[in-house]
Amino acid sequence: MADRSLRGMRLGAQSLQSEEGVTFSARTTYTYKCASCDRDTEVVFAADAEAPETWECKYCGHEATLLVNDAPVEIDRSDVKAPRSHWDMLLERRTRAELEELLEERLAYLRARRGEHKIGA
Repeated sequence: MADRSLRGMRLGAQSLQSEEGVTFSARTTYTYKCASCDRDTEVVFAADAEAPETWECKYCGHEATLLVNDAPVEIDRSDVKAPRSHWDMLLERRTRAELEELLEERLAYLRARRGEHKIGA
């Protein structure tokens, strides 16, 4: 019993577990090429995980592209919608002619408030 004593051992200083019987999961290394700095970034994933097409370059922070057989993967961005501006959304609700008419009405109202000329004149 004396040989298994924990006396004098600091907590957290040494693990009492052994790696005996431990099997590590299969892993795959993927390489990403950065077009900005022209450097490679290697990332390790689980063998059954699907690697993303892009990864952040660890050297410059730009987008790096996955290499398959030393050639970059073609990324399909056709399904990405362009962001809509406020003007685009406004044009979905009203025509240009309607907007011109509203603008003229509003300008006439503001001019009348300032006393430049009367509404409907």
